[in-house]
Amino acid sequence: MNRKLVWLGVALALSGCGGAQTSSDPSRGFIAVSANDNKAVLVNGAVTVVANPAPDTVAIIDLRATPPRLLAEIEAPTSVVGPPSSVAVAPDESFALVTAAMRLLGNRQVPNNKISVIDLQALPPRVIATVEAGAGVAGISINRAGTLALAANRSEGTVSVLEIKGKTLRHVAKIPLGEDRSGPSSVAITPDGRTALVSRDGDSKISVLSIDGTNVQFTKRDIFAGQRPYGLEVCAPGDIAVVANIGVGQGDSDTISVIDLKLTPPRVIDTLNVGQTPEGITCSPNGRKVAVVAMSGSNKSPKSPFYRAAGRVVMFNVDGKKLTAAGEADIGNWSQGAAFSGDGRTLLVQNMVQKNIFVFELGSSSIRDTGQRIPLNGGGAGIRTSM
Repeated sequence: MNRKLVWLGVALALSGCGGAQTSSDPSRGFIAVSANDNKAVLVNGAVTVVANPAPDTVAIIDLRATPPRLLAEIEAPTSVVGPPSSVAVAPDESFALVTAAMRLLGNRQVPNNKISVIDLQALPPRVIATVEAGAGVAGISINRAGTLALAANRSEGTVSVLEIKGKTLRHVAKIPLGEDRSGPSSVAITPDGRTALVSRDGDSKISVLSIDGTNVQFTKRDIFAGQRPYGLEVCAPGDIAVVANIGVGQGDSDTISVIDLKLTPPRVIDTLNVGQTPEGITCSPNGRKVAVVAMSGSNKSPKSPFYRAAGRVVMFNVDGKKLTAAGEADIGNWSQGAAFSGDGRTLLVQNMVQKNIFVFELGSSSIRDTGQRIPLNGGGAGIRTSM
């Protein structure tokens, strides 16, 4: 079928969604948005800047289709630097926010501060605004009401508060958390919209924020999970959060941690090994599964004793506040983020080196590579849905 006609059908469906919705709403989870970086490649285990690169892109993927299919890919700045939560999709799927942590200055990368607002209902989708946040803006999240976004500024130790009205984004304030090197990375907002967690890979802390409208405050409560907490997400219905502790990349097995959000104050209650360098972590829409994207040495030089030819996606089932192993599968190299379909039966995993997305089918305690690959015009650096 003509891609333009397919996108028109999805756009019409999205335009009729209207308003914020809950995670059980079947009208959500139509699309995944993938941010793709062309400025950096992996050469013999080293991240290398590309001379005269093609523009970065943002791809929109139809998750209603079996198998999922690419609907559109447009130019917009982004970055592989930072966690793969550099995308946020509005609850009604009308727009997406994509951050650009780094930009090129000559032959080197320097911190950027740009957030692109992408209209997903336009035909084709397009960037309708660019908003300035803080230096190195990376992870970004939107609350369930669709009225507030929080963005982590990795290069200046702050979080930006952004008010949302319709598809208009306005920078309201910056919340200081620590020194510039504290490295705020991912932001996760609880379903009730009253609390947020911010991972800080620079000083291995997770900061707790309180939210009242656009009034966001650092509570001065920090949680200590593991070495360099990075990817972070709150699982529905909001009882737990999961964080990927990325470690220092020296070949040791790294971890993920479970945070109990119902305790006062919130705290880490469990930690599990997942292998080398867990780059991305995400929860299924119903909160019953967690997927972890572990590089597993696939980003290292083939001469390294810690090298592995493929990364891994590691699955867990969620039973209350406990995670249990539910299978794993090989992926590509220097892999970044993952995203579930609305029904939780399909998982997308990005691969920077291969410039594609693997499609997996999920069972109750199994994961199967379908063999489908969604090609991207850039290395997949961040991916999210509205769920």
